[in-house]
Amino acid sequence: MSRAPALYGLRHWLKGRPPVRPPQPQSPPELTPRDEMRQALDALQRAAGIARDDLAMVEGLLNLRELEVSDIMVHRTKMATLDAGAAPADLVRQVLASPHTRLPLWRDTPDNIVGVLHAKDLLRELQALGDDMGTLDVDKIARPPWFVPDVTLLTDQLKAFRRRKQHFALVVDEYGEVMGLVTLEDILEEIVGDISDEHDRAFTGARRNVDGSVSVEGSVPIRDLNRAMGWDLPDEEATTIAGLVIHEARIIPEPGQAFLFHGFRFQVMRKQRNRITLLRIAPLRRAV
Repeated sequence: MSRAPALYGLRHWLKGRPPVRPPQPQSPPELTPRDEMRQALDALQRAAGIARDDLAMVEGLLNLRELEVSDIMVHRTKMATLDAGAAPADLVRQVLASPHTRLPLWRDTPDNIVGVLHAKDLLRELQALGDDMGTLDVDKIARPPWFVPDVTLLTDQLKAFRRRKQHFALVVDEYGEVMGLVTLEDILEEIVGDISDEHDRAFTGARRNVDGSVSVEGSVPIRDLNRAMGWDLPDEEATTIAGLVIHEARIIPEPGQAFLFHGFRFQVMRKQRNRITLLRIAPLRRAV
């Protein structure tokens, strides 16, 4: 018996079916110019043996186009400020005791910044007055405050520092409320790493515990904590560690509550009103 009719019928049936295409390989996700630059830098480091510190400075330059001043500013709760209404002798003593050369001046309330006092201006005025602190008028020698929006890109702020020949600016939100301060040194440290001198104080606000956890004040900036502890907690949605917990938890937690995210356990230890003032943070042990 001939099989030709059967083969003919099979061919006819196959012709009516859509062609079967072999699975196509998925194209890799499109890289952003920044990702391409990082890959090129990594390849250059391997090929030319560039030191990791040098490569980190180039990456720091790339970061300036993505970071805003709010990402690196000194938070207002950590700002060293002066009460313009204090006795002149007290002001002089506070300036001499401070590791900073520029200090914001406030009047009536700490949120009302009326000027910036430079230590050199203070010393020059005291010399002109013959060290007569009783006649010292800080309003006369204080410089006008410079306020910048918290969404200013670091590249733009760096240009503004150079253009105005100033090293110090106060950061405000969209409502004009002071959120913190930023300096030229803060931006440079994003490129070259920490710049320390004999007047710098050690990082404060965090303490290691014997069980491996870390007690952290809620107002500590995430970036400072990451640098001090070698962590990589995200800082895109919050500036402080307390803000990060509130953002992730979606509530204002109570003391004793604990949360797990980003590879850490966060436990609220202390709270004042709606402010988290102390946390205990412990890295989660990864299963081997």
